[in-house]
Amino acid sequence: MLPENVHVIDHPLVSHKLSIMRDKNTSTKDFRELVSEIGMFLTYEITRDLPLTTEEVETPLCKAQLPKLAGKKMAVVPILRAGLGLVEGVLRMVPSARVGHIGMFRDEETLQPHLYFCKMPPDITQRDVLVVDPMLATGGSAAAAIDELKKRGCTSIKLMVLVAAPEGIEVIHRQHPDVSIYTAAVDSHLNEHGYIVPGLGDAGDRIFGTK
Repeated sequence: MLPENVHVIDHPLVSHKLSIMRDKNTSTKDFRELVSEIGMFLTYEITRDLPLTTEEVETPLCKAQLPKLAGKKMAVVPILRAGLGLVEGVLRMVPSARVGHIGMFRDEETLQPHLYFCKMPPDITQRDVLVVDPMLATGGSAAAAIDELKKRGCTSIKLMVLVAAPEGIEVIHRQHPDVSIYTAAVDSHLNEHGYIVPGLGDAGDRIFGTK
């Protein structure tokens, strides 16, 4: 049973595109494009609760009171480097969002994350923050990134991933129960190397063609 704050976006198009991404023979170009496309779908669901107001608009036929966003500010924060692949899809849906960056690397021996870079918009504490990373595996990097944002005063944070492992979900739920997780799939487990099974491999390498 998943925690209430975990949302699986199992739309048929999302599931289909994710299955293509999982294929080891999918090209770097196609993989990168699919990451962005699924990012758009997930952003659509994540922003479903954005507040609306009404404004008078003059249509070709008349004036009407019509819904518009109430001006809530957003920021997207990719966890470097793989998270960069999701930024374009988010910005295509929310062009006014600001972009921060958090750099994390994982110690291959201990699997623990280490922060090496953090650059945020100056008004980050006034924005709804969307942390993005294709994979939620051990949960260490995502939890550390959220820790860093909270240290800086951020209070409204959501996490968007393509694939999550139960182990990673448990870590985020335990350390940050106030953070909702949005994912396209929850996979079976982590292997002995900390990779998600069945997963889709190393997302960073597949996005940037480095392996």
